[in-house]
Amino acid sequence: MYRHLGKRGFDLVIAGAMLVLLSPILVLLAIAVHYFHGPPILFRQVRPGFHGRPFMLLKFRTMSEERNEEGVLLSDAQRLTRFGRFLRDASLDELPELINVIRGDMSLVGPRPLLMEYLDLYTEEQRARHDVRPGITGWAQINGRNTLNWEEKFILDLWYKDHLSFSLDLSILLQTLWVIIRREGIGHHDEATMPRFEGTRKGS
Repeated sequence: MYRHLGKRGFDLVIAGAMLVLLSPILVLLAIAVHYFHGPPILFRQVRPGFHGRPFMLLKFRTMSEERNEEGVLLSDAQRLTRFGRFLRDASLDELPELINVIRGDMSLVGPRPLLMEYLDLYTEEQRARHDVRPGITGWAQINGRNTLNWEEKFILDLWYKDHLSFSLDLSILLQTLWVIIRREGIGHHDEATMPRFEGTRKGS
């Protein structure tokens, strides 16, 4: 019952309340992002959602648009600003995803939405992570976050998909606050972003 009806209602109530309560902070963050990074304020990227259907993910921008002499964007590590790192460390860059939750693109809790080009690289088992809506936070985020490798993340995503419940979602949300406060698992071995998923090696 919760999986098919209650979860969506829970998302709407909590995400709606958070948008109202956090609206002053969202405005201040938007002004700060514009000041430090310039327009646009939001990072927008097409990601796969429920059953792999594409949607437009919304986040606050954490990187500059710096380019080299040939006009090519610099690496993520070079473009990640000090303010952008602060946003990521505090997970404040994720707040616009509450709009995605209201729209029905995402859930508060679920596997993180990855890149569209990864869809063809998943095994049949890994592809099942899309049998639930992607989330702002999830089981993998409170059990290692970006310190995990891809296979470990997918195992945790699939475990969540099989054990989804109201009590589990509530527990994950509460534990997420603790992870954010302790700033756990933000980077992947001191890299600015996770390395790209290249597919699961046979036998791994």
